[in-house]
Amino acid sequence: MKTLLIALNLVALLLAPTAAFAQQSLLSNPEIYEKDHFREQCTKAEFSDAFVTRQDINNDGLVDAVVNEGELTCDGEKGPQCDEDGCIYNFYLQVAEGGYFMIATAKIYGYDFVQRFGNKVLAMKMHPRFCERPAGDDNKDPCIVTTRVRGTKFVTISKK
Repeated sequence: MKTLLIALNLVALLLAPTAAFAQQSLLSNPEIYEKDHFREQCTKAEFSDAFVTRQDINNDGLVDAVVNEGELTCDGEKGPQCDEDGCIYNFYLQVAEGGYFMIATAKIYGYDFVQRFGNKVLAMKMHPRFCERPAGDDNKDPCIVTTRVRGTKFVTISKK
């Protein structure tokens, strides 16, 4: 039962912003949007160069954006929302009409963008419990959840 709840939480975490797309306004620049948000939340907000990565994550030829909140220093604390599950990453897709929308938010350790079967996919490093493995000294390796972005959805290809 616990495994099912964890799997459902992961699916909800990855797909919840997708349902909201129809109601979202397009952002002209997610980097400005995110930085302005944290400048309102923090007395002093600092951002490393790795706060935003721009790359095509859905293989459509348009440059998308990935925000890593772990690269934020808020009032002297680096990655204030990071914990044993990782840091919050927000994934934004660019649309041909201009602008961006958030496709997903995930709390992960990081990700690699790798080639699989002719397409680029995200190999997200997550807490071991997302692969039904307990955390602990004997199980330090992260779970690797490989996903492909199809349209406006993250589709899980594998978990190991």
